[in-house]
Amino acid sequence: MRGLKLAALAAALLFAAPAAQAADAYRAPRTLYGQPDLQGVWNTNFVLPLEAPATGAPPLVLPETEARAHAQRLAAGVRALKALEQDPEVAELSYSSERMGLGIVRGERRTRQIVQPADGRLPVTPAARRGITFVEITLRNSSEAPFPTDGPEQRPNWERCVVGQGQPPIAIVTDINPRQILQTRAAVVILSEYGPDLRVIPFAAKHSGDVAKASALGDSIARWESDTLVIETIGLPARDTIRPLPTLLVPTGATVIERYTRVSDKALLYQYTVVDPAIYTAPWLAEYELAKSASPIYEFACHEGNYSLPNILAGARRRERYAAAAPR
Repeated sequence: MRGLKLAALAAALLFAAPAAQAADAYRAPRTLYGQPDLQGVWNTNFVLPLEAPATGAPPLVLPETEARAHAQRLAAGVRALKALEQDPEVAELSYSSERMGLGIVRGERRTRQIVQPADGRLPVTPAARRGITFVEITLRNSSEAPFPTDGPEQRPNWERCVVGQGQPPIAIVTDINPRQILQTRAAVVILSEYGPDLRVIPFAAKHSGDVAKASALGDSIARWESDTLVIETIGLPARDTIRPLPTLLVPTGATVIERYTRVSDKALLYQYTVVDPAIYTAPWLAEYELAKSASPIYEFACHEGNYSLPNILAGARRRERYAAAAPR
């Protein structure tokens, strides 16, 4: 655990510079407690893959015309996923947004979230890369993700509506997922509409110490580094190690470091990394910007509309009956 803590500290120090530079150019308003004011509803509404492709990777930044064409190609790739064939509108929605295409960071159209290392690829071990590749191939060629189907307890938390898109780190941006932030002197509260996921994160120097009792959102603590809110999370569930769309591995022993920096009246920079030496061979940094929204958070009734889980299990039972009845 001590080695993991040191790795987390090293990652936090390594990634302090980009956020500090953003803060130097803009001074955020203050709350009554003197903290940088990050409060309000912030939204994602663009296409932005997590990492660069293994071959033929575009540059990190594209001019506007090329960026729109690239975003259309990405939407076409989403449309081709077998796992999303029941939701053909996903690809259309991922491109037909008010921001029309790739995410904007510091005024630049980006082609990916990862900025360190420079090649835009997750620095994973060979074994971890094989796991990521397996999930991606399954999503491309199968109508369901690669998880057991014996019972609901074996399915991932996000499929069972235990968590939505607020589980750290928040890497998925191909869907509209507003986040509302509220600050007090003792804690920061983050509510993600897609879930809904509510995180009440205390400003503290150490974690609670009993990660076995942590929620599906993990055990999180917060601190300020200049004008940047830094959130460190441990104790995330083992069943949620695989995060699809985009594919990311977050083992239960990992430390997730998130950084929120207000860079203008209308933009909030979100940066994150996952520290786990067994999966990642070096620290890495991913980032994107959230835009200020005038719309409130709405109810996301996940359980009430969750037809997928019973249908997946019913389909598995039917396949078993077909297999049992087949001639031998």
